[in-house]
Amino acid sequence: MQPLLTDIISAVGNVLLGKEQQVKLAVACLIGRGHLLLEDLPGMGKTTLAHCLANVLGLQYQRVQFTSDLLPADILGVSVFDKAQSAFKFHPGPVFTQLLLADEINRSTPKTQSALLEAMEEGQVTIEGETRPLPNPFFVIATQNPISQSGTFMLPESQLDRFLMRISLGYPNHESERLLLEGVDPRRRITEMKPVVTPQQLDDLQNQVSAIRCSDALLDYLQKLVLFTRVDGRFTYGLSPRGSLAWLSAAKAWALLDGRDYVIPEDIQAVAPAVLGHRVRGSEVEQGHEHQDLIQYLLSSVDVVG
Repeated sequence: MQPLLTDIISAVGNVLLGKEQQVKLAVACLIGRGHLLLEDLPGMGKTTLAHCLANVLGLQYQRVQFTSDLLPADILGVSVFDKAQSAFKFHPGPVFTQLLLADEINRSTPKTQSALLEAMEEGQVTIEGETRPLPNPFFVIATQNPISQSGTFMLPESQLDRFLMRISLGYPNHESERLLLEGVDPRRRITEMKPVVTPQQLDDLQNQVSAIRCSDALLDYLQKLVLFTRVDGRFTYGLSPRGSLAWLSAAKAWALLDGRDYVIPEDIQAVAPAVLGHRVRGSEVEQGHEHQDLIQYLLSSVDVVG
């Protein structure tokens, strides 16, 4: 692993204790130019992870608390009439930042959620007939509570598909929680964090991910996996082309984290739960992270060779 990547993961891991795998996946998501969805119970460290990533990457950061009465204009911005100039002046919303934390995104209505669709896909927003570019890089890290909790709205498939990965932090282990109880408040640690990469270094890392090599045999394996989701009866519907591109991009980022300039089948398998968990549905199981059983069934059913 490159020293820069090691520094990023170590800095975040010093605050989010005992979650190295999840931190690595989150970093892989961002250097793969993707958006990240964090799904878990309240108080599990989702917002902490987003804050840490923004600080260590040195990104301009905005946080929006999603609620049922939030409107698209509260995110995108609005034009206000300026009497002095006798003209409308556009006031940009919090989406005009490098890293946007959409906190508890599924507590807002689908209309408000859809305000992010164009931003996440094309890095721009169209407001009042005018298209305005967003900063580069532009990341969305969204948190959501389990749909079983009250006051939530299920994210539509089109919205979920914009996220490169969905991960869950889970409860801390005994040792990590003991250190948390005995140590300094994580919120204070976040305020003390300094950037460990420059914007140019982050751009270089993203370009390195794009340059990771994939052999024909590796692409054959990936295509067999994708095809299996489309023809096997246990899947309600198969993986889309956008989904297969996302899977490959995540695998490339994982390869870079592992210190290689080429993808191996283990990279495809390592990122599969995070990339596919919110994209595939089984004919029997419709909700929640039970999809992980379906993904394991997929990986075990398709041979790497042959």
